[in-house]
Amino acid sequence: MYFLGFDLGSSSLKTALVDSKTGEVLSLVKTPAEELKIDAPETGWAEQDPERWWECFCLGTREVLSQTKVAPETIVGIGIAYQMHGLVTLDAEGDVVRPSIIWCDSRAVSIGDQTFEALGADLCRARLLNEPGNFTASKLRWMQQHETEAFERTRTFFLPGDYLAYRLSGKRQTTASGLSEGILWDFQKGQPAFWLFDHWGIPNSLVPEIVSTFSEQATVSAEGARATGLAEGTPILYRAGDQPNNAFTLNVLEPGKIAATGGTSGVLYGITDDPDVEELRRFNHFAHVNHSREVIRIGQLLCINGAGSAYRWLKDQLGVTGYDQMNELALKIPIGSEGLKCFPFGNGVERMLENKRMEASFTGLEFNRHQKGHLCRATLEGIAFAFRYGMELMETKGVPFDTIRAGNDNLFQSTIFTETLAALGQTPIELYQVTGAVGAARACMVHKHGLEKTMRLSAGRDYLATIAPPKSVTSYQNAYIRWKSELQNQLKN
Repeated sequence: MYFLGFDLGSSSLKTALVDSKTGEVLSLVKTPAEELKIDAPETGWAEQDPERWWECFCLGTREVLSQTKVAPETIVGIGIAYQMHGLVTLDAEGDVVRPSIIWCDSRAVSIGDQTFEALGADLCRARLLNEPGNFTASKLRWMQQHETEAFERTRTFFLPGDYLAYRLSGKRQTTASGLSEGILWDFQKGQPAFWLFDHWGIPNSLVPEIVSTFSEQATVSAEGARATGLAEGTPILYRAGDQPNNAFTLNVLEPGKIAATGGTSGVLYGITDDPDVEELRRFNHFAHVNHSREVIRIGQLLCINGAGSAYRWLKDQLGVTGYDQMNELALKIPIGSEGLKCFPFGNGVERMLENKRMEASFTGLEFNRHQKGHLCRATLEGIAFAFRYGMELMETKGVPFDTIRAGNDNLFQSTIFTETLAALGQTPIELYQVTGAVGAARACMVHKHGLEKTMRLSAGRDYLATIAPPKSVTSYQNAYIRWKSELQNQLKN
């Protein structure tokens, strides 16, 4: 018997098949072969077609079934992880009303600011644990204000993973964790923030049915089975946003550890058991996958929009064969990139910079001195410096951590990036050979074994290596101090 896991990102969807008893990975595929397109009809906007996500879901499922030759009826559970904070709207017939407004879209920043001013910091801190910000809630309000006809046709809103589950099952559902990532969850009452809907004049009826993160949420419908090749009646046992899911995958469920990712965006994700939060804007607080009213586990998420996206952009401009060549070029350059600095903030407003829209830039460029390798190293260092800047913000607000855990993927495959980050934080980085799709598949085991036993079964399974802080860190620290000083000057302008 097997579990099937999915992880929908903004660049691709990954599909994993694991053994239901052991969690062993039997197949892992990525769709599409090229990266998913992000449309920007206006400056600061970012949209994707949910139908394209569903096409990738079906392709990935059929490819796994074809590769492994497993019978569809032997798949006994489905887990779904997904890019956070997006907005998908459906009409009465179940059709998508407009393209999804995804996580890095900046159009609703002013709405979040205005709502925060109207509601007040005390109410937002106590009930939402966040400012409304530029999240799903504010995007829905933007649609109400600016696309009246489309909003009036809307009968349900979803997070991206809810849409995939809907296409698979026909059920309009979401989770408390999902609503919290949209800043639509009342932590005091343990229910949707209906008072926020009332404040905006948005019908409460738009909220889908709420199901538990780990539960038999729905089953594959006849239509979903025809589209994917799965067996009708296969249960959906788990769904979560990609960052809570990544933390679950890396066994970050309690205070003291940080889960990190370095994909399109960069993320640090810690855990607290204290609902009395101080910071409301620069990093955010969501119901973690193991949160309940009785056992408080709140994920603390800091996002750097321009991370892997910056390195990917540079790859495309340099015309190199791939990231391996870029890393080889970068390794030939000394720490500090001989004065060249990269500020990788070119992918929408940056929450950790208080929703300031920064332009990406290189400074200190000398035409007769700096070559491709300098650009590569400066970009990797700039992304690591941005991570460290975020870590300092979290440390000043009392977020506890002594270890960073990350999948051996994307930026964490770069020696320069990992060593720079370990050096600056004096924090070891544990690397695991695992992805979010595998974690989503293994999460189905919780339905049978419970959370504690599932984590014991998977503990240490994927451990690869620990990157210890280098003995000599002076060069790293000096380069970071210069970068940070220049960033702070930019923020004043």
